[in-house]
Amino acid sequence: MENGTIVEYIDQQQIFCAVVLEFNDPRVSLLNEDNREVNQKVSRLSHVSNTRLKMNGGRDKLIAALKETAARRNSLSEQIDIKELWEVLSPMEEWVDLSTMAALCFPHHADADHEAAVIRACFENRIYFKFNPDSFFPYSEADVEKNIIREKEKEQRERMIEQGGAWLKNVISGVDAAPPADETVLIDILKSYYLFGKESPHSAAGRAIVAKAGLESAEKIFDVLVKTGVWRSNYNVDLKRYEIPEDFSKNVLEKADAMPEMFDISSLSPKRINLTDLPLMTIDGQGTLDLDDAISIEKQSAYYRVGVHIADVGELVAKGDIIDAEVVARGTSIYMPDMKIPMMPPRLSENICSLKLGEVRPAISIFFKVSRFAELFDFEVVPSIIKIGQQLTYNDVDAMVDSEESIWLLHEIACNFRRKRLSSGAVQITIPETSIRVFENDDVSVRKIDRESPGRMFVSEMMIMANWLMARFLADNKMPAIFRGQPEPKARLYSQKKEATLFQNWMQRRMLNRVIISPHPEPHSGLGLDKYVTATSPIRKYFDLVTQRQIRACFGLEQPYSADEIEKMLIFLKQPLMNAGQVQMRRNRYWLLKYLEKQIGAKEEAIVLDKRRDQYIILLTSYLVECKLRSSGHWNLKPQDLVRVTITHVDARRDALNVDLG
Repeated sequence: MENGTIVEYIDQQQIFCAVVLEFNDPRVSLLNEDNREVNQKVSRLSHVSNTRLKMNGGRDKLIAALKETAARRNSLSEQIDIKELWEVLSPMEEWVDLSTMAALCFPHHADADHEAAVIRACFENRIYFKFNPDSFFPYSEADVEKNIIREKEKEQRERMIEQGGAWLKNVISGVDAAPPADETVLIDILKSYYLFGKESPHSAAGRAIVAKAGLESAEKIFDVLVKTGVWRSNYNVDLKRYEIPEDFSKNVLEKADAMPEMFDISSLSPKRINLTDLPLMTIDGQGTLDLDDAISIEKQSAYYRVGVHIADVGELVAKGDIIDAEVVARGTSIYMPDMKIPMMPPRLSENICSLKLGEVRPAISIFFKVSRFAELFDFEVVPSIIKIGQQLTYNDVDAMVDSEESIWLLHEIACNFRRKRLSSGAVQITIPETSIRVFENDDVSVRKIDRESPGRMFVSEMMIMANWLMARFLADNKMPAIFRGQPEPKARLYSQKKEATLFQNWMQRRMLNRVIISPHPEPHSGLGLDKYVTATSPIRKYFDLVTQRQIRACFGLEQPYSADEIEKMLIFLKQPLMNAGQVQMRRNRYWLLKYLEKQIGAKEEAIVLDKRRDQYIILLTSYLVECKLRSSGHWNLKPQDLVRVTITHVDARRDALNVDLG
């Protein structure tokens, strides 16, 4: 291949005419018709002609000659009827060389321009022939039909990109513009691309539409979908992004609706102990409807008999049935400031399974005989029948702790049980809870809740004790379950003998090791216990329901899971639980930032947590939210320092929270 040879190559779905400047096999340096010098592999050239240009006439003459050649070849290609050519050659079902193709199309004379024209014609209409630089093969009739459909889809996609980009640009600019004819398809493409980005099946089309609209990022798509009424301004995109189902299937709802509300005691197993005369109370947050645990306390000679009674969900939801299949796919209930997505259909979670006042319910009861100093004498786990006598809120209990003996005693036992756990190495992390409420008009209220109030504290400790004793019960019966263990923390930042600061509590949480979940018991250092399960929330957590079923199996109420089945379930549930946790955490942060959007200019106290290069990580103490503070050469802060900052910018949708010092 000599300098001056005219060649063609394909780039960005376009054929370029070029002249060889230098040949250095296997590559060639070219000057193309757009006055660009390019370097190509010889194997990528679509056509090499036997025509040469004179190289001594200057660059402008070369460009002019290339443009003239390209125009001539385009004109010749328009004279070729590709379909007619295919009809002649398709019966042969064999490869045809380039010179033969050129002779068929131009029978009187066929030179290099005519050969290049054939390639251009087949390149423009790829329905009828597959080809390489020197030969062509006619597609079968079936393949031609597929190619016609493909090309129509391509044309529709290109039209969608063109029209969709223009419409998107108009909406962003505030111009009142009618959507394209294929509005539904366009909206689906935009939603999918916004939610899943590169992972979207419509990634290429979505990216092209955004580029056509001249947008710098896909973030603007959300604003367009709000402006056009597709989504509300506070739409929870994470539910779609993490594929969280909001509703239950029709079959599941029908199965739940068919269940009777009233329990016939005579239909329950005779192994159950009737405790309907025992005074029981539920203690939950105000407005809670899925009540799955209750507490009782009785004085018996030298000790107290404390009972924790858990709704026996396994009595109603059979392993492997249609409801169970949907429940296990969810894995957990999700609680967010503006909505709740229950693990079970509301008819079960808020009605038939829930420990409602005055209603008879099957339960699993854990009794422990203890002194007021939390000395454990004995315990037992039994299937039972219960009826709730009192339904209290945490506020009710806090008000009763000094006047109601049973409440005072439970609080006393709980405090002493915690001391025992701490003396066994438990890590007590005391951080208030940020409660966020969203009202119908999207107004937001934020307040901190004291987790150490009497009601919350003793309910928490009673549940920990019940879970610990259920773990002992399962281990004693050599029954596999979903046991939870935890290695020693990476470091202990404070002594449990004195109250820790908020900074110490916050940083200690970072020092905890991951919880280990397996079918076999392991020590739980964080709780200071030799073994542990969670089985006190079977309405809300599938792990708890599985462990409760293992307890039921100990009494012959159902067949147990094997250790292998539990291992497989842990693997299956990992992703749904991770997704649910992400959605819950992100939605709480979203609404907190929505609240802070109205606090621009407010001054807040913050604790310095850490320094990273040119910024500090700080904690806003009023809201218990971390953010970044830009560093400055004028001041040098250290972890634990208290600073006063001003909120300067908040954008909940983009997860942005900016503050400045002072």
